[in-house]
Amino acid sequence: MNEHTSQRTARRVRVVRYATTATVAAGLALTAMAPTAASAAPRPDVVQQRLDALVQKDGMPAALATVKGRDGRSRTYTAGVGDLATGSRVPVDGQIRAGSNTKAFTAVVVLQLVAEGKVGLDASVDTYLPGLVRGDGIDGRHITVRQLLQHTSGLPEYMDAPALTDFTTIQYRYFEPRELLDGALAQKAHFAPGTQWEYSNTNYLVAGLLIQKVTGRPFGEEVTKRVIDRIGLRHTYVPATGETALREPHPHGYLNTGPDAPLIDYTEMDSSMAWSAGAVVSTNTDLNTFYSALLAGRLLPAAQLAQMRTTVPAELLGPGVRYGLGIQSRPLSCGGLVWGHGGTSVGYRTRGGVTEDGRAVDIAVTTIPDAPTAQHMTDAVDAALCR
Repeated sequence: MNEHTSQRTARRVRVVRYATTATVAAGLALTAMAPTAASAAPRPDVVQQRLDALVQKDGMPAALATVKGRDGRSRTYTAGVGDLATGSRVPVDGQIRAGSNTKAFTAVVVLQLVAEGKVGLDASVDTYLPGLVRGDGIDGRHITVRQLLQHTSGLPEYMDAPALTDFTTIQYRYFEPRELLDGALAQKAHFAPGTQWEYSNTNYLVAGLLIQKVTGRPFGEEVTKRVIDRIGLRHTYVPATGETALREPHPHGYLNTGPDAPLIDYTEMDSSMAWSAGAVVSTNTDLNTFYSALLAGRLLPAAQLAQMRTTVPAELLGPGVRYGLGIQSRPLSCGGLVWGHGGTSVGYRTRGGVTEDGRAVDIAVTTIPDAPTAQHMTDAVDAALCR
């Protein structure tokens, strides 16, 4: 989903729980450690304090996090309520719609195809999708695969098409990828390919179509085989056609349509509107595992990982942010960089990433935050990695 989407949540919600978990074996089996008495409760650390503030001060219905520290242990945190209608607890490491983190999965598959000699990074889009990408100032013969993955193609945003401007009317509507692309191609190109940087979900919509054309297999199947199953992400999947519910325990996600409007439960939705740009469902822990495996070279050969980490300035995403091929880097206050992506889906936003020395964090909230709250999420990621 579009990372510049921002809405204000009007509702304030009481904190219900603080849960901590310890990593078991490979860090995927988590056991909640609940205090038996108030006097035995663990003293809140900086991550818990930041999550509590996102709920109590910023009005997020719920906030969740998983942090892998310098000691290699993973700890999970929750704040708020998992369901505003029932007041139920937030599931520890519950599933969320990971939004544009999907782009990193999509980029990995494209770069694997590059490594296999089936795709050229500097080949034109028309090489693989002849005649498909055409419009006012838009010509797939002059847009490269690299420009798609790096958001330097100039392709306009398909999420700006009239059919997608009112989320209240399309919660369960199915969109064909080509229908989404047509919404982008009806607009003018934003700039000549390679001359600027601008985030556009359309780039990754085209990348998903390219994956299907080159492999002859569905996008979701290729991501599952090449990424999810390869590194054992047990709680991550690409929703099947027509699938609207989340498969495992999860906090509810909410659409905010205005400061005086009630939140709309948007947990269930047809995620075809996001497809290869933002449909993946995951957990904070699985996202940490994914980015850790990616940076460790478990998903791409060294040459393609180096290409992925070759960045251009992307200051629209924040001071010092640079964008590679489906992954971005952000400077930390304590020095060094955090590598990841982050994502926004209707009802959820995530922020996080991993460092060169193996620290990792992912934080999720359950409605799209306004700009100040989004910055508080970024600050929380920095605090978690720099503590």
